[in-house]
Amino acid sequence: MSNEKWAEHGSLPDQARALLSGQTDPVANAANLSALLFMSLQDVSWVGFYFVKQGDLVLGPFQGKPACDFIPMGRGVCGTAAASRSTQRVADVDQFAGHIACDAGSRSEIVIPLIRSGEVIGVLDLDSESLDRFSGTDQDLLEELADIYLQSLSG
Repeated sequence: MSNEKWAEHGSLPDQARALLSGQTDPVANAANLSALLFMSLQDVSWVGFYFVKQGDLVLGPFQGKPACDFIPMGRGVCGTAAASRSTQRVADVDQFAGHIACDAGSRSEIVIPLIRSGEVIGVLDLDSESLDRFSGTDQDLLEELADIYLQSLSG
């Protein structure tokens, strides 16, 4: 599929659907979605995926600075989102008990759990160097994009 296919669509969800259409591989689609989000969203310093492997989170495709490659389930913002099965929107990561600082410049973060067939398979994680970067509207959009990613895995 040509990557120009998504460019003709206006909204980010439409772009994501077009970009991920015809591909069911979780790594390929995570790589393309993280790149799309990184280049489309303002004031984000890191966008990527962590996937559940042997009960913990392991780094997947991402855009941004090198990142932590392993996060224990229930630890940090990513591990908390996965364990609680709920989106974690953190205005100031320094105020989040147990925050894992993979990038000292990160100031705010949002993490969406990826739940497929009732099981958490990973998380979508976005960081910003600005405090309180992610709004409720951003959360709604990113949860929709996470759903589009999950739907792409079934073909």
